[in-house]
Amino acid sequence: MQQIEQINYIKTPIAKVYKALTSEEGLGQVWTKKLIVKPEIDFINEFDFDEAYITKMKIIELQENSRIVWECVASDPEWVGTNISFELSEKDNTTTVVLKHSNWRELTDFYRWCSYNWAMFLYSLKTYCENQKGLPFQEREF
Repeated sequence: MQQIEQINYIKTPIAKVYKALTSEEGLGQVWTKKLIVKPEIDFINEFDFDEAYITKMKIIELQENSRIVWECVASDPEWVGTNISFELSEKDNTTTVVLKHSNWRELTDFYRWCSYNWAMFLYSLKTYCENQKGLPFQEREF
């Protein structure tokens, strides 16, 4: 199994980063404006990227200000059955975010492209948390 791992450092308290990753407002500014999100175990978050399908992520773990885990239940076939986790830690008012996208069946060009896009996701999260302006899908030019 393959796994994507990315890390970023955000100069803001951990609670703000956690809220951005678990709220409709935060994920709407970071990932896509078209979404349905609730911070509840077993809730299925929905993310619309104007494709022929809606990406659906079941929340399987929420540890406040520490860890979030989603299981992909609907999306591109290469994503279904994968997990996305966000591991958070804080030191000196800077939050470290480790993003892992695990259980990929094989290393493909789509896998490589998703690795790039997860890095952009973390950049958008950083700009949203530090400057109140993320870069959701609808505003991207890359």
